[in-house]
Amino acid sequence: MVYRTYLKGMKEGIPVGLGYFVVSITIGIAAKQANLTPAQATVMSLTNLTSAGQFASFAVIAAGAPYLEMVISQVVINLRYCLMSCALSQKVDPKLPFYHRLFMSFGITDEIFGLSISQKGRLDPWYSYGAMSVAIPGWTLGTLVGILSTSVLPQKFLSAMNMALYGMFIAIFMPAARENKILLPIIALSMGLSAVFHGLPWFGFISSGMKIIILTLVISMGAAILFPVSE
Repeated sequence: MVYRTYLKGMKEGIPVGLGYFVVSITIGIAAKQANLTPAQATVMSLTNLTSAGQFASFAVIAAGAPYLEMVISQVVINLRYCLMSCALSQKVDPKLPFYHRLFMSFGITDEIFGLSISQKGRLDPWYSYGAMSVAIPGWTLGTLVGILSTSVLPQKFLSAMNMALYGMFIAIFMPAARENKILLPIIALSMGLSAVFHGLPWFGFISSGMKIIILTLVISMGAAILFPVSE
């Protein structure tokens, strides 16, 4: 049973791993611009699975800012993963050992969260491990390829690769939206409000990570109140 669940996670995580490989090439290029070595960039991607966090860290490194600023920026940008962890904690068996929860939390990304939360019934940690086992190497190897090939890839190609991340979001959530008709308008509302938050100058003082947290809380709470899910 564990073996089948793990293979299922690997199979469904392959598109994420392939997408990560393509997208993280830009991470490697940005790392080169921040004067990181290939080893440093690769270790960073292996231990810090977040594109927004890594891009922010490159800016902090390039500016020669203190470690405290690095810590604060990473905490703010990555706070959304706390919300995802809370959601997944309701999805797993209440008796799941702590070490499983610890390992699962390390691999939480937007895409792996989307795969995990979409599973019917209780979430088996081995499903998440299967998805992580292909997604994390894809992200790490893509970074290494990116930093080693900074002088080869044209800018137009790099810009096109950034769209792969949005393609992964669509591939993960559209199947669930087809089954639940409420999800599609909520997703559309999320995109619209995100654009408003990004475009209006009144919200310029709020960081991108904090904007995601605010929108997540407001939209999810509103959806839970208006469209409650029966137990």
